[in-house]
Amino acid sequence: MAITKVWIEDGCIVCNACETTCPEVFNVTEDTCHIRAEVREDGAKDTNLAAKGPLKAIAAKDLEIQIEEAAQGCPVEVIKFEKT
Repeated sequence: MAITKVWIEDGCIVCNACETTCPEVFNVTEDTCHIRAEVREDGAKDTNLAAKGPLKAIAAKDLEIQIEEAAQGCPVEVIKFEKT
């Protein structure tokens, strides 16, 4: 199984831990974290909370370990992902 979706739930404290771990996927802004448009099939740049849009297949495969590490390293546990 591979990670097919990743999103940020409410409560991000903008600590930059996720972007440090996986800058290809996470972009920390002044008040939250976004999933980068480059890795999403829909090309949107937001938390992906509402849409839970899928990642591009290449990103999901190549960055799976880093996404999991970012989720595990999140001090407020707001990074969520789905595997299929």
